[in-house]
Amino acid sequence: MLTRRLIVCLDVKGGRVVKGVNFVGLRDVGDPVALATRYEAEGADEITFLDISASAEDRATLLEVARRTAEQLFIPLTIGGGVRTADDVGRALRAGADKVSLNSAMVADPTVLTACAERFGAQCVVASIDAKLDDGGTWRVWTHGGRTPTNLDAVAWAEECVERGAGEVLLTSIDRDGARTGYDLPLMRAVSTRVTAPVIASGGAGNASHVIDVLADGHADAALVAGILHDNVTTVGALKDAMRASGLVVR
Repeated sequence: MLTRRLIVCLDVKGGRVVKGVNFVGLRDVGDPVALATRYEAEGADEITFLDISASAEDRATLLEVARRTAEQLFIPLTIGGGVRTADDVGRALRAGADKVSLNSAMVADPTVLTACAERFGAQCVVASIDAKLDDGGTWRVWTHGGRTPTNLDAVAWAEECVERGAGEVLLTSIDRDGARTGYDLPLMRAVSTRVTAPVIASGGAGNASHVIDVLADGHADAALVAGILHDNVTTVGALKDAMRASGLVVR
C-alpha cells in the first residue's frame, strides 16, 4: 500500500505565517521558521511554504525567510508564491527548497511549467491549483491568491499540468479553505482519477476524520493541513496516530 503523507502548510505574508477563511480575513499566527521546526519535530512529512501575496502584489517570493526555514529542516520543503520563470524556480531550489509550486504564472503561460519540468525534473515541480465551484457546477481555476477568476476547468487544467511535466498537483478548494468542514471530496476525486501524478488535498481540514476521509478510497495521496495546527486544535502527532489507527500506511 502507498504511504499517505501529512503536509503542513505555512501561508506567509510579510514574513509572518497567516491564516484566513476562503482566502480572506488573514490573521497572524507566528514565525515561519519556528512553526516549521515545531511541526517537523511533531512528525510532519513535509512543509509547504507559500508566499500568498507575492503574485498579487507583483513581488518575488520571500527567499530569505525560505532560506532560514530550509536551514532548520530535514524533511522536504516546497516553496511557492511569486514564482514566474524557470530562473525563479532555480533561485528557490538554491534557497533550500526541494520542490517549487507554480500557480498564477503557469496559467498565464503554460510553457513556463514545461520549461521548469524539463530543466529541473518533474520531481521538483508542483502544480498548485486553486479551484472554486461555479454556478454551473464546474470547478473553475482562480489565480493570484484566489482573487482572479479564469475560464479554466480545474480538472482539465490539472490533466494538462501533469502532461506538461508537473510531478504533483496541490489542489485547494477555495470554498472549503479555512472552513474546517472537511475537504471537497468530489473535487479531489475528480482530479485524482484523471491524473497520474500524486494529488495533495488542501482546504477544509477540521479534524482527523477529515484527513482520513480524503486519504481513503483514492481521493488524494497527501493531505495538507494548516489552521487546526496553528490554533492548537490538534497536533501533527495526534493526526498521524489517527491515520495509523484507521489503517492508513504512514511514515
